[in-house]
Amino acid sequence: MRSRKLDVFLLISAVAITRFVFRSHYLYDLDSVNFALGMEHFAPRVHQPHPPGYFLYICLGRLLNVICHDANLALVVLSILASCGVVVLVYYMTLEWFNQRAARFAGILFLVSPLAWFHGIVALTYSVEAFFSALLGYLCWRVYSGSYGYIVPAAIALGISAGVRPSSILFLGPIFLFSLTRVRLKGIFLGMLALVLTLTAWFLPMIAASGGFDAYFGALISLWRAVPSKDTVFNSSPATSIDRAATIVFIYFLTFGLTALVPLRWLNRKAPVDLGKKIFTAVWITPALCFFTFIFLKFVNSGYLLLLAPAACIWLGFSMSEWYENSARPRAFKLAVIAFCAAVNVGIFVASPLYCSYMSVRRFETELRSVLEALPQIAPAGNTLIVGFDSHFMGYRDAGYYLRDYLTLQCPEVKLREGTRIFAMQNGDTRLIADLPSASYSQFVFFPLPAKGNEYREYMKTVLGPLPSGSLRTVSAGGHNFVIAPISDLPLLFPHTALEQKQGK
Repeated sequence: MRSRKLDVFLLISAVAITRFVFRSHYLYDLDSVNFALGMEHFAPRVHQPHPPGYFLYICLGRLLNVICHDANLALVVLSILASCGVVVLVYYMTLEWFNQRAARFAGILFLVSPLAWFHGIVALTYSVEAFFSALLGYLCWRVYSGSYGYIVPAAIALGISAGVRPSSILFLGPIFLFSLTRVRLKGIFLGMLALVLTLTAWFLPMIAASGGFDAYFGALISLWRAVPSKDTVFNSSPATSIDRAATIVFIYFLTFGLTALVPLRWLNRKAPVDLGKKIFTAVWITPALCFFTFIFLKFVNSGYLLLLAPAACIWLGFSMSEWYENSARPRAFKLAVIAFCAAVNVGIFVASPLYCSYMSVRRFETELRSVLEALPQIAPAGNTLIVGFDSHFMGYRDAGYYLRDYLTLQCPEVKLREGTRIFAMQNGDTRLIADLPSASYSQFVFFPLPAKGNEYREYMKTVLGPLPSGSLRTVSAGGHNFVIAPISDLPLLFPHTALEQKQGK
């Protein structure tokens, strides 16, 4: 018992230290800024944060911000705390299913997982979702195993998880329902009642804070139609789903590095594994896998798969434990293999060129800092508005959040139920405007996209295409090229808004 407590203490300490030391210091991407804005003023209609709102996540961020006094730090601390919770739950569930050595391996796998590490240092929701996945897995297993006193806690945990990330009710709801298959009718009733009450406790306040049902669901439907609904299995070729399945496999290797290959040794395994644990795991992970394969997934949102990490850590930890125990290789060799695999994972996190590495985080922060320092020097806020892009990195949200004195517009304009609108930011607040705000400005400047990447450069060429080349000027400052244009060219960037404004007059 003492050795188990020591294991948990060491794992918590290692996760907390590694995440805090490598933490981000700026809001990392578009969603991070949306969350920070939502902490100031909750309004999903204008993406503060983006629908479906993440209401309890915002509330937790506000609570921590009372101590941190910095939105990014508050949300990063939340990610760190959630990561610590995941490693504890993974350890204890692996211990319950298998043995202490397997539990240690499972905890270490989570500790050095590149993707889990990354999401433990940035202001995003995925580490918190992974925590609730691990918590639901543990509680639902106890229910499934006959400990019916865990029914209500499991229901409450599911309801709270849906308040953090509403998609959790879709991905984790089935494991809760599955755990009730051995429960009598009274227990099922209590569990469902606890779930409904928990959902209601946060859903109604969220709707009130959002401005009503119409404002909330209108924004949610608009976002669904604009992004996720366009490439589902129902309206795209099978190749799209195959590509997503391949992306899932790649993310699996990104999450666990070389240790992702450990299950291959099961091809020659003769000893059976408890069928109940296999079925339970399948119900735990299959809903999310199906959604991400057939409905929506992009590599830049690799964190979606993090809710599957607890289950994967448990089984990979068990596989590694079996290999360590049964391999005829010398102990020194096995320890060297483990150290090498861990080093590879650390290397992927620290220095890989992928967006989810520490090197990429620091490169983004350096670039953002230099732009934020240089832009006010060449284009004062009094007569200049900023045009930014709907980009995950270096987008209009970054400009609007950190350069609050400026009016910042998102390009391109968006088509909503009420008509064509422009997302506009100033003083930390977002509005949807129907008219071009050109009267009091003489020029606008483009907030530069990330310097690296042909895709960004090609997109910028497309944006600048409609503008008269003779009216553009480029100013270099802080190692960046800022494109500035007269305010008279603004209607060319927002043609539908300009036309509707002209017809309205």
